[in-house]
Amino acid sequence: MTNAKLTEEEQELLEAVEKGEFISVLTKNRREQLEAIATNTFKKDKRINIRISNRDLLAVQSKASQEGIPYQTLVSSIIHKYVSGSLKDVTEEKK
Repeated sequence: MTNAKLTEEEQELLEAVEKGEFISVLTKNRREQLEAIATNTFKKDKRINIRISNRDLLAVQSKASQEGIPYQTLVSSIIHKYVSGSLKDVTEEKK
């Protein structure tokens, strides 16, 4: 496991799984549904071309490098988070 910071609830769940106390109630049918949803969510079947400033591209590439992922993956993730409503503008929260 990585050195991720876990909440108290997450830590309790992890410990229960590691002790063998966690019992899944996931049915075969539900598992298949979830796998299909995940596959469709992460399927990358469209290509786009955009023009951005060199400064922004270098910044995105730097951030991606810090995360250890390709910059295209980071851009795709940002777009997905924005359209799904999970991308938060931290500058708005500071106002």
